[in-house]
Amino acid sequence: MKKLIARISVFFIAFIAPMSVFAQESMGEMSDAYKALGLALGAGFAIGFAAFGGAIGQSRAASAALEGIGRNPGAADKLFTPMIIALALIESLVIYALLIAFMLYGKI
Repeated sequence: MKKLIARISVFFIAFIAPMSVFAQESMGEMSDAYKALGLALGAGFAIGFAAFGGAIGQSRAASAALEGIGRNPGAADKLFTPMIIALALIESLVIYALLIAFMLYGKI
């Protein structure tokens, strides 16, 4: 599964994203279309990768905390607050990526 995700990511980064970079200025309207396409792809990738990474991070943090509580139920109070803080920080990074995606979308 990891190899498939890596191959898809490399494909998009190598073949799709550089289209706006190699657009010729003499094309006039088309260069604006390529620029818009590049910004739209950047916004989509920003939120997509952020949501994927945030979900992975949150699942690992919750898994580790629940495993710790399962092994030592007396430590539940000590693990709960740091876990909630960590989840909030992970989610804030995803929200920042959403903000960046909106800023890129606003330039189209």
